[in-house]
Amino acid sequence: MSKTAAPRTSFKRVMLKISGEALMGEQGFGLHPPTVERIADEVKNVHDIGVEICMVIGGGNIFRGLQGSAQGMERTTADYMGMLATVMNALAMQSALEARSVFTRVISAIPMDQVCEPYIRRRAVRHLEKNRVCIFAAGTGNPYFTTDTAATLRASEMACEVIFKGTKVDGVYDKDPSKNTDAVRFDTVTYNEVLAKRLAVMDASAIALARDNGLPIIVFSLDEPGGFKGILAGKGKYTKVTE
Repeated sequence: MSKTAAPRTSFKRVMLKISGEALMGEQGFGLHPPTVERIADEVKNVHDIGVEICMVIGGGNIFRGLQGSAQGMERTTADYMGMLATVMNALAMQSALEARSVFTRVISAIPMDQVCEPYIRRRAVRHLEKNRVCIFAAGTGNPYFTTDTAATLRASEMACEVIFKGTKVDGVYDKDPSKNTDAVRFDTVTYNEVLAKRLAVMDASAIALARDNGLPIIVFSLDEPGGFKGILAGKGKYTKVTE
């Protein structure tokens, strides 16, 4: 008997970047387990077709360093607290994925050996080769850098072919589509246009790093069921940021 062929995808190894806010559902703060499980299902569906997956999850649903700094907290301390929040989110996602029989490693830029692995590039590459999902936590390990920049850095180090940026909208618009009914979605946009027009994709450091390493960014809606797998198969709506 012949086996059913898996859907074809043009990517072997990808980075999925999602915000911490994506994990809180409609409750406004913290972790919403059904939402975490839904995203884990999306990741599993892509993992099952043979794609090697790296992930970076923000921490804004628990603590955002920039907001802490704005309220009078010393910026470096606030940023470290934000990094610890990303570790909590990574552990929650690991739990959801492993409940779905997807082997997962949480790899932290800040060593905490009893909780997760320290970041060692060659070891992380080996995990990917063994078909494990790698969730990179604690940002870059340095204050003043966002998880967008961490995702782009790790994607470059892991030789990912593309960054998937999961958001609440199906691409990059010329203005906020939730506030403007006449907002226009771009099919493609260049790195330099994103920087010049200050389009809400990633922060400037992340965009410049992606541009310098020729790393395309695909912005898509994480709220669309099957959207992640669909885009890998060439379907769905999204915006591609490229040269």
